[in-house]
Amino acid sequence: MKEEFHRLDLFSISPGLRGRSPLAVQIWWLAQATLFRCSPQIAYGFRRWLLRLFGAKVGKKVLIRPSATITYPWKVSIGDYSWIGDDVVLYSLAPIHIGDHVVVSQRSFVCAADHDPSLRAFPIRERPVRIEHGAWIAADVFIGPGVTVGAGAVVGARSSVFKPVPAAMICHGNPCRPVRRRTMVDA
Repeated sequence: MKEEFHRLDLFSISPGLRGRSPLAVQIWWLAQATLFRCSPQIAYGFRRWLLRLFGAKVGKKVLIRPSATITYPWKVSIGDYSWIGDDVVLYSLAPIHIGDHVVVSQRSFVCAADHDPSLRAFPIRERPVRIEHGAWIAADVFIGPGVTVGAGAVVGARSSVFKPVPAAMICHGNPCRPVRRRTMVDA
C-alpha cells in the first residue's frame, strides 16, 4: 500500500486568498496578457497606470518591462525609481513590498506563498516578501516566501534566498549567504 502524503482532491483555495473576485482576477490576467505584454518597451507610464488601475501601489518613475508577470497587482507595492526587469515574476499570493530604488533583474522570481507539506490538504500558505530600499536582486534569483531582503543588499545572480538577507551585504549562492559588506563610492 502506498503511503499518502498530500491529497490534492482535498485541496481548496481559502476564501480571500485572491483578494478580489475570480472575475476581477480573470480580467487582470486578460489585461496583463494583452494590454500590458503588448505595450511598447518604452511605455513605462502606461504600465504603471494599468497596475494602479488594478490596485497596485506604484511609485514615481518606476520602470517595469512588459514581459514581467504580476499575479495579483492589488497585493504589490513598488517604491519610487525602482526597476522590474524582463521576465520577472512577482508571485503575489501574499503582499510583496518593493522599496525605493530597488532593482529586480531579469528572470528573477519573487514568491510570496508556498504549500504546507505537513497537511494532506496541501493548503497554500501566504507569506509576504519585502525587498527594502536600495537592494539589487541580480539576474535569475529566486526569493522565497516570507523573506526580507535588507536595505542596500545585493543578491548575486542565480542565488536562491530562503532566509532574511542582511542590509548592506553582498550575498550569493544556493542557499544564499552573506559574503561581504557593500561599500559605495561616487563615480
